[in-house]
Formats: sequence, structure tokens, C-alpha cells
Amino acid sequence: MTREYRQPVYRPPTGAMDLLLIRHGESAPARPGERFPMKYGHGDPALHPNGEAQARVIAERLQNERLDAVYVTPLRRTHQTAAPLLQRLGITPIEEPDLREVHLGDWDDGEYRIRAANDDPAWLRALENHEWGEIPGAETTAALQARVGDALFRMAARHADQRVAAFVHGGVIGAALSLATGARPFAFLGAANGSISRLVIHGTTMSLRSYNDCAHLE
Repeated sequence: MTREYRQPVYRPPTGAMDLLLIRHGESAPARPGERFPMKYGHGDPALHPNGEAQARVIAERLQNERLDAVYVTPLRRTHQTAAPLLQRLGITPIEEPDLREVHLGDWDDGEYRIRAANDDPAWLRALENHEWGEIPGAETTAALQARVGDALFRMAARHADQRVAAFVHGGVIGAALSLATGARPFAFLGAANGSISRLVIHGTTMSLRSYNDCAHLE
């Protein structure tokens, strides 16, 4: 019989962490003259009802996955998005402060959304230069990428040969995927609320396997 060589199926290398990066559900809207609640200097809005529905759909999508750990950030929109899945899995989340959203300085109380929607010059410079630091008082892109990278490599060291889910933020996903691919810092900015992206981290190497999977949301 002639030997057959079928196309291989991808498997993470031995010792790698298989990571699902899940953007939190849609959060409450910003309104002129109203400030978001603040936590550790960050805007901390709760989920919008749409975000609560997205959280339930994420739980349905992932309830049968083998997840060895689930991470959240200090901000409540990630806790609220993870809650339906955690209830189904019966596990306690791990909070990772360095995966919190980019610090937006003077705009972190909801002002960012209003300024960006109205093409504030500082926001347009940030987009052009791929630099969060163009926003008054904001964290720099380099600082964001450094802390996100450190957090991911620490997690990978703890979770060799495991699959992990992390409920995080759009800026964090953008930073992680830029680090993984070498793309410009804002290349992956704009992952959809409730979307799932996949990174495989092995030692100091990150490999992007999928981005902005929204099949469960459609």
C-alpha cells in the first residue's frame, strides 16, 4: 500500500500556553457632563445590557472548552463579562493588574470616547503616530506594550501545556497582537466587544492563531 501524507493539524508546541484573549462586552455609554466611576485612575463603567448579552453568548461558546484558568483585570467590565462562563465552569478567576486597559490620562473618565468620536486633534495624532501618549497625561504605547508583554510571559510560565482564557480590553489586545506579529502598535486596535483572539506563547515567542472571532455574536 502506498503511504499517505495528510495535511497536518496545528498543535501548540510542548510547553506552550494556548491563550484566548476575550474583549469584554460593550460597556455603558459616555455622556457629556457625566464621568465614569473611577478605579485606580481608570474609567470603570459597568456593562451595557448589550454587553451583558454578549457575556452570556461567550459563556455558551466556551462552556465546553477545556480551560485550565481564567484571568480578568481589576476593572469590573471584565469581571462582569467573565461571570456567566465562570458560573458554568465553577472556577475562580485570577486577577492580573498588568492586563488592565491603557491609561488614558485626562480622558480616562469617559472623555476619550467623546473626543475620539469628534476627531479631537490629539486623538488624530495618536492614530497617525500609533502613540497613546499623544493624549494628555496618557500612558505611552511603549509602557503599555511592556507591561502587557510582561504579564503574558509570566502567565505562560505558569501555564505550560494549558489553555487559558483572559477577559481583557481592546487596547490590551492591540498591544499583545502587535507584539506577537511585529505589526505597528495600532494595527490590531478595534477588536469587537465580545470577540475572541488566540495567541500561543512558548518561551519568549508569541504566535497569533486567530483574531477577532465573532462567530458566536452573529
